[in-house]
Amino acid sequence: MQELLPIGSVVLLKDGIKKIMIMGYMAMEKKDSNKIYDYCGCIYPEGLLSSEQSLLFYHQQIEQVYFEGYKGEEYTLFQTQLEEIQKQLEKTNESIDTLE
Repeated sequence: MQELLPIGSVVLLKDGIKKIMIMGYMAMEKKDSNKIYDYCGCIYPEGLLSSEQSLLFYHQQIEQVYFEGYKGEEYTLFQTQLEEIQKQLEKTNESIDTLE
């Protein structure tokens, strides 16, 4: 599992034209709660103008990192918690895959 970028990081997605600022983790689409994305972001520098403008994306979709957000003590602890959640989700997905 890769370490997720901290909140506030600014990235460009593959085939993207606008920079994106990371503002959250482990987000789901309203219409498809089976997909859990690594990040939730907003366009940079405009920010979140409405809830319909938030972007959900995976770490693998990042082409370039322009700025890496603050990594304090809280981030380190939270990163550990996120890793545990991701492991649990992977186990759940593996169980679902074997049932199909």
